[in-house]
Amino acid sequence: MPGPSPGLCRASLGLWAALGLGLLGLSAVAQEPFWADLQPRVALVERGGSLWLNCSTNCPRPERGGLETSLRRNGTQRGLRWLARQLVDIREPETQPVCFFRCARRTLQARGLIRTFQRPDRVELVPLPAWQPVGENFTLSCRVPGAGPRGSLTLTLLRGAQELIRRSFAGEPPRARGAVLTATVLARREDHGANFSCRAELDLRPHGLGLFENSSAPRELRTFALSPDPPRLAAPRLLEVGSERPVSCTLDKLFPASEAGVYLALGDHRLSPEITLEGDALVATATATANAEQEGARQLVCSVTLGGESRETRENVTVYSFPAPVLTLSEPSAPEGKVVTVTCAAGAGALVTLDGIPAEVPGQPAQLQLNATEDDDERSFFCDAVLEVAGETLSKNKSAELRVLYAPRLDDSDCPRSWTWPEGPEQTLRCEARGNPTPSVHCERPDSGAVLALGLLGPVTRALAGTYRCTAANVQGQAVKDVTLTVEYGPSFEEPSCPSNWTWVEGSGQLFSCEVDGKPEPSVECIGSEGTSEGMLLPLASSDSNPRVPSISSDLAPGIYICNATNRHGSTVKAVAVSTESPPQMDESTCPSHQTWLEGAEAAALACDARGRPSPQVRCSREGVPRPQRLRVSREDAGTYHCLATNMHGTDTRTVTVGVEYRPVVAELAASPPGGVRPGGNFTLTCRAEAWPPAQISWRAPPGALNIGLSSNNSTLSVAGAMGSHGGEYECAATNAHGRHARRITVRVAGPWLWVAVGGAAGGAALLAAGAGLAFYVQSTACKKGEYNVQEAESSGEAVCLNGAGGGAGGGSVAEGGTEAAGTAEEQAGGEVFAIQLTSA
Repeated sequence: MPGPSPGLCRASLGLWAALGLGLLGLSAVAQEPFWADLQPRVALVERGGSLWLNCSTNCPRPERGGLETSLRRNGTQRGLRWLARQLVDIREPETQPVCFFRCARRTLQARGLIRTFQRPDRVELVPLPAWQPVGENFTLSCRVPGAGPRGSLTLTLLRGAQELIRRSFAGEPPRARGAVLTATVLARREDHGANFSCRAELDLRPHGLGLFENSSAPRELRTFALSPDPPRLAAPRLLEVGSERPVSCTLDKLFPASEAGVYLALGDHRLSPEITLEGDALVATATATANAEQEGARQLVCSVTLGGESRETRENVTVYSFPAPVLTLSEPSAPEGKVVTVTCAAGAGALVTLDGIPAEVPGQPAQLQLNATEDDDERSFFCDAVLEVAGETLSKNKSAELRVLYAPRLDDSDCPRSWTWPEGPEQTLRCEARGNPTPSVHCERPDSGAVLALGLLGPVTRALAGTYRCTAANVQGQAVKDVTLTVEYGPSFEEPSCPSNWTWVEGSGQLFSCEVDGKPEPSVECIGSEGTSEGMLLPLASSDSNPRVPSISSDLAPGIYICNATNRHGSTVKAVAVSTESPPQMDESTCPSHQTWLEGAEAAALACDARGRPSPQVRCSREGVPRPQRLRVSREDAGTYHCLATNMHGTDTRTVTVGVEYRPVVAELAASPPGGVRPGGNFTLTCRAEAWPPAQISWRAPPGALNIGLSSNNSTLSVAGAMGSHGGEYECAATNAHGRHARRITVRVAGPWLWVAVGGAAGGAALLAAGAGLAFYVQSTACKKGEYNVQEAESSGEAVCLNGAGGGAGGGSVAEGGTEAAGTAEEQAGGEVFAIQLTSA
């Protein structure tokens, strides 16, 4: 069994205290009247809650007692003069329990009061209309069912956090439960999208309890304003098949315009409009495209919907087909004198007109013929077509141009016979010719061949003066005309502007500006007074930015210039310090484009420098593979180098080609066939040298060796019909500016000589006579030091004149196929060495 509640315990303690006092003063108590008591006498319990009631008396020996109530009981506890009972599930708004005891044949009673309260658990705001017109009233209604007592209840209607109306139900009967609050509100624009709600407050703080609050779910209000006027529809009355035309639908006094729906359609084809909002105005624009199936009368419909209401406008549109006319020329480009036919035609129902002359009936073409002349060149023909559609006259036209081909004409208006120009200012010389195709014009002086640069802007100099023959030509022919150019000269100069210090950068073209205020406008002249500028005139910039004012050349001298501005009222003087600087500049003199190094020499940097102020820095790098660091020059250092000069005013670049030259070396000296040759046989000696610049090849043959042939570059020595005199030592020498190198090889001629004896005395005598005569001829005529034409001498006796008379004597002993050191072979050879020099045949 559950224990007594805290209230019951307190009541029990009070009862025992009373009984103790009664025992202490029994005589006094006996004299007091008897009573019954109920605690708590007044109670406020939440609906559905429970409560312990304590019923007690001061009667010493009550006969019986009890607690009368209609409420459900859950348990009872008793004593001699008291009882406690728990009441559960209390739902009655108000009940009066009665506590009674029977004492000394009297009934003692104590009546209590139990009231219930219910929190505002349900707060309901009646749904709002889906759309509410601006300026009209709507109703806000709030219900709080079951909450009470109503006298302690307060309801508040809110717009957002703003209180619209607040009502307290104080003074209502205690048994009253639930409440309703209704208000009428005028819909405004600013209420669109606003949240409305209801707040309920049950204030039981005066009864020792708290303040109970609850609010309804917010409801959004959507307000709108829709103009009673229909939309304004802008659309064409006529729409051509295949064309696109804009249409627009506009409606003002629309709120909120962003939530309006637009329906735009042409006939049964719905358009896709683009919506533009401007305040309370809505503009829907779309492109209407007609096809052949829609030809005829159609309706363009625009409907705007907002808040469940619509405004609609309809317009009639006629869809029609009207192809453009066709204009044809039998020959668009006709030679002069050719007959040309022009035809203008259009579709059925259209009336065409060709150059103002109409066709006989609609649907038929119009035509004309002409004999083409120069005056008809670029003549335009116009073809107009007219069609009636829905009471409106429509027209289309087409044009075409005739080109007539004719020979050039040089008229005085386009190419004057005489020109007079002042010297100096740039002018455009013109000599134009008529003709089709457009003729080319060429003007040339017959005496010197000088040509005028026609149509180009350029300076006029007195050297241009003279008579020119101008020729105009095209595929149809040509025309010739003499014109005379007279050049007049006399300089003009204009100068304003003036800071005290001015730095001029060479090549910038910048002019000095010196502005002086005055009327009439002063004339200004700046003359050097100190340093290198003394007596020199400083060019000035023109105040009107005339492009014909020349720019400063590269020879402006720095120094102090005195600028004197003068008009009829006096003059003023100002000193100007002028300094000059220049961007980097490299040329052939400072950085030669071709430089030569000698292999084996001490490695050095490129000979590359640059002019400029301040002094530029020059850096050179090799193209491709970087140049390795080495102490001596190698032929691998040859290649292309890029040099870059830099200072604060810019850069300049230069490409340098480095060639590495080296001393000659005879890399190969070979005989074919190797090992020797039979008498009467052929042999060839090949000499190959490595050198740069390429080496000159020279040969030294054994004494008496005849009929020796050399190739064009002397690299090959050949003998046809070898004799004993061809046997011996041959030397090949390679020579260039850096030295000489030679190698030697021995040729042996061996075999049967019986044929010489068998030939008989006559043959031998003839052979000896021929050899002696040839030797005499060679010694007397061919064997001279000098140059020979190899092409002529290759098969003659002159080709063997490589050595002097003593060429075979002296010299050092060199092994077969051996070499000599460069520069020593000449000294070791006993006689003179004659080389064949190649010359033009």
